Amino acid sequence: MKYLALLSVLTLSACSSVPHKIEMSQSTAANMNLIALTEQSAPKGVAGTYQFHIKAAGAQGNWLYLNTETDYRDRRSITVSIQPNVVGELQSKYGQPADTFFIDKTIEVTGEAKRVTIDFTSRGRATNKYYYQTHIAVSSIKQLRVTES
Repeated sequence: MKYLALLSVLTLSACSSVPHKIEMSQSTAANMNLIALTEQSAPKGVAGTYQFHIKAAGAQGNWLYLNTETDYRDRRSITVSIQPNVVGELQSKYGQPADTFFIDKTIEVTGEAKRVTIDFTSRGRATNKYYYQTHIAVSSIKQLRVTES
């Protein structure tokens, strides 16, 4: 009988799951909170002043996009979209291309964080498939400043 009880305990303990510890930096947690807020308030945005560590940048046309994750499609990424006239002002101010200057810097941006729909395209046409990103539009150089290098 003792052996049956011991075998039962061992069997049950082997079946229990071990909790996984998820490492999340403070900035990642803040980003996820902001993303959740934009989802809740969609289609409206969430106005504020935010701090982000920029990990990647990209351009499409004359627009510049600063991203908080190396892959802009990452669910945790927040994108700061900068209008072409501001891109030129930033390059003049910092003396180097804005797409490389902001990498690995912490910025403060004031604006409206908003959930935007990104359409998947094939051969230049919409596929009726999409995903969401969180963007903050920058239309003035006054909305953006570097807080840490």
